[in-house]
Amino acid sequence: MVTDKIFAMDSFEPDLPPRIYFPLPVLTNRQEIEELLVHGSVEELLILSLALGEHFPDWKYAQDVCLRIAEHPSEGVRANACLALAYIARTKQRLEKHLVKSILLRELRAQTEFRWRIEDAVSDINYYLEWHLGFKHEMSEKSN
Repeated sequence: MVTDKIFAMDSFEPDLPPRIYFPLPVLTNRQEIEELLVHGSVEELLILSLALGEHFPDWKYAQDVCLRIAEHPSEGVRANACLALAYIARTKQRLEKHLVKSILLRELRAQTEFRWRIEDAVSDINYYLEWHLGFKHEMSEKSN
């Protein structure tokens, strides 16, 4: 349906086609979510974590699924899982620091192509939850 799409033109990237954004699905069926975790394609997993982070009412379940997705071999899937944690921080104002911190810091160190997305996620989580993740990592990067 055309009305479900948002077209975005990036003026700083005139040679690229316009990006098409779709609203994130609202997933409420845990059995369907678990099925996607086991059998979902990379494209489905890219969306799954973001959809849960944005819409799922149970922050703990959404967080735990995102942490599972953050173990996926695809850098893009892991980066979206981290961004989804930031969505949970924004929409639910809750995350378990003792579980989330190590994943975010690992991805800050490991990511190359999607490092900017991890940095954005950490920045958002720091803002919404008043945490201070990543500052030591940033300082060591700047001093090198």
